[in-house]
Amino acid sequence: MHRKEDGETASPLNPDNNIPALAQSPFPDQEIPLPTDRVISSIPRAKADDESNWEYPSPQQFYNALRRKGWETPENAIETMVDIHNWMNEEAWAEVMKWEKEHSDTCCDPKLLRFQGRPSELSPKARIMSWFGYVCGTQFAPKPFDRHDWVIDRCGKEVRYVIDYYGGEDDVANDVPVFHLDVRPALDSVESAMDRLKFGVRDTFARFRGQSEPSKTA
Repeated sequence: MHRKEDGETASPLNPDNNIPALAQSPFPDQEIPLPTDRVISSIPRAKADDESNWEYPSPQQFYNALRRKGWETPENAIETMVDIHNWMNEEAWAEVMKWEKEHSDTCCDPKLLRFQGRPSELSPKARIMSWFGYVCGTQFAPKPFDRHDWVIDRCGKEVRYVIDYYGGEDDVANDVPVFHLDVRPALDSVESAMDRLKFGVRDTFARFRGQSEPSKTA
């Protein structure tokens, strides 16, 4: 539920992303003008008749969204936040495509159908890992700061992906924040469960081979 600002009227939710339409007009108490240009993503949109891609919100729309949620955010940080938001979505789609390569024989052009942010709901995997973190120590597995569920159109078949977003230690040398994404198909079908099993086995063997290979030093 979003907190409505004074004078704001409720608008219907967009079923594709579960958020209302975001205005480009500044808030009455906003001091810094923010750009209203929107960046086109590399993520194909399933419902588009013209094969267009999803658009990211403008800095002004992003700021308005945060204000709707009741979050006070420094206006001079919004553009950087939008850049990080867009980069994380591009990385998430790249990870989705790694999974989708397993099905390239039946679908070579998957597209994003809809998505939903679920920051207050831990995924089953995140809940289990955070429980182990509590038992074994906080450094073992911190809780994600955000979660998204993405539903892709795999050439007529809907497949849900779960994305957990984690914050890492900042890269002090380059003065940039660090984030980690855990992207995987949800366990909604036997097919998705088998995909995760195959990837898990493959990654385990890859790490084992890496540890077993002798180091090559000059």
